[in-house]
Amino acid sequence: MRTERPEHLSDDGDRSARRAVTVFPVLVLLAGALGLLFPGGFTGWSESVPYLLGVVMFCMGITMTPEDFRGVAKRPWAVALGLVAHYVIMPGLGWAVAHVLDLPPQLAAGVILVGCAPSGTASNVVTYLARGDVALSVSVATVSTLVAPLVTPPLTLLLAGEYLPVDAGSMVTDILKTVLLPVLAGLAVRLLAGRYVERVLPVLPWLSAMTISVIVAVVVAGSADAIKSAAAMVFLAVVLHNGLGLALGYGAGRLGRLGEPASRAMAFEVGMQNSGLAASLATAHFSPLAALPAAVFSVWHNVSGAVTAAWLSRRGR
Repeated sequence: MRTERPEHLSDDGDRSARRAVTVFPVLVLLAGALGLLFPGGFTGWSESVPYLLGVVMFCMGITMTPEDFRGVAKRPWAVALGLVAHYVIMPGLGWAVAHVLDLPPQLAAGVILVGCAPSGTASNVVTYLARGDVALSVSVATVSTLVAPLVTPPLTLLLAGEYLPVDAGSMVTDILKTVLLPVLAGLAVRLLAGRYVERVLPVLPWLSAMTISVIVAVVVAGSADAIKSAAAMVFLAVVLHNGLGLALGYGAGRLGRLGEPASRAMAFEVGMQNSGLAASLATAHFSPLAALPAAVFSVWHNVSGAVTAAWLSRRGR
């Protein structure tokens, strides 16, 4: 749910960003309830999930500018630290949570897959609301997304392979098709038709939110029968995974002496995941049940991110 450069938001943009972050979890929650109550209405929709994710990633790509990449070159140490922290802390936490809670194989693989995904698509907006370093947030999110085809599959194989068979090669292909190519296509459109793109930028966060909500509805509908027995365990796993990720991400920034604003950015870049990608991959490579942690994460990390951002913002004042 990426938006136009948050550091340049006007008062109207500020209100729009807050509204998007507030409404998004509600939309996802309603979509999940719809999938749970009327699973038959989404029969046969699972094959559309990768295409829906492609729409979200295209929206992300179309909001990118060359400045995002120049930001990486200006602060290589901070971006590298954010990237390493993201792909070490969250996958490791996913594996640890799965072991500590003794999750069933399908759910364990799903939790780990969420941890191996790139940064969440709303992380830069939440960083802005927390008065964090938005430029660093955008840079880390951009790089973590671009390297996902090379990092997510082998990490999933390493950590989730003990639970379920993982076809890392096929997963690389899927991430290239559903993440990297749509992002690059969006970036190309922005570069070639930037003047026209500016007019539709305010709509993109809502298009992304609606699309992710549909993904959640489809995922929940696919495992509706198993949710009642596993819901409490999955929710606990997600809360632990996300909460520890936010805390350790902030701690990594402080340990790296990046300063308070950058540490806040690190918290959200580590603790917020691209759960839409995780849900898509879990559905395609494991099962609808394995996608359940990603569906719950889609709701919870936006709620926890918004609450944490509000607390940090007040503390900053």
